[in-house]
Amino acid sequence: MPRNEDEVRKSVREGYAQVARTSGSCCGPTKGCCGTSAPETVSRTIGYSDEELAALPEGADLGLGCGNPVALASLRPGETVLDLGSGAGIDCFLAAQKVGPTGRVIGVDMTPEMIEKARQNADKVLAPNVQFRLGEIEHLPVSDNSVDAVISNCVINLSPDKPQVFRDTFRVLKPGGRLMVSDIVLTAPLPPALLESVAGYVGCISGASLRADYLSMMVAAGFEDVRVVAEDRFPVEATASDPTLQALVRESGLSVDELRRAAAGVLSIRVSAAKPAK
Repeated sequence: MPRNEDEVRKSVREGYAQVARTSGSCCGPTKGCCGTSAPETVSRTIGYSDEELAALPEGADLGLGCGNPVALASLRPGETVLDLGSGAGIDCFLAAQKVGPTGRVIGVDMTPEMIEKARQNADKVLAPNVQFRLGEIEHLPVSDNSVDAVISNCVINLSPDKPQVFRDTFRVLKPGGRLMVSDIVLTAPLPPALLESVAGYVGCISGASLRADYLSMMVAAGFEDVRVVAEDRFPVEATASDPTLQALVRESGLSVDELRRAAAGVLSIRVSAAKPAK
């Protein structure tokens, strides 16, 4: 995987533009981000209820998440919520139901195709309190101290400058504002060959940070009360027929067994934090 930040963003943008165009996998012609399951099956597995999924406009759930940050964010009516890497809008639409008509939800994504898809989905459900903005999560198109809560779902791992993501998130939050993140982290370093894989990076694995480093970045940005709410082994598909695994085998030169062992150190983690009130 290219280490130049612009090249990393280009590869990620191209990968997720393909997802938006096909509503398929970020790594291959399937219906899940990193597996063969349909989006709704993936979403149920990572914490979305049948009621939540039924309330979404068709096409909002692409099965790209690794948790349900809205369920853990304790959103209240009238609040302003920001979603980092909003994709087709799944978490924005669920957050909008929590904050109600007096609240506001802003989704930011760097992929034009995703923004277009999300706006089309918003039109389907007539969601005037949901807005989608094109931008990078390292440089959010949002004013200082203007957001009550920030959520993000399996996106920060894709950034080549994660400390800057947390610094800019801290900037836009109001004093006392909350952060709830579902993301991918590692319990051990990945094999060097896997770190160079484009499929591994776009598939939310090769760009992930070590768990301790990830939490330290949040503290360094100024957040307090940084807490791991839950964590699980990330359900990376590990069958010979999985297109993500096939792409990783081709690109990395590692065997299927070596990739399976590496995947054992990949965690789905839910973290909460807060900006100090003063």
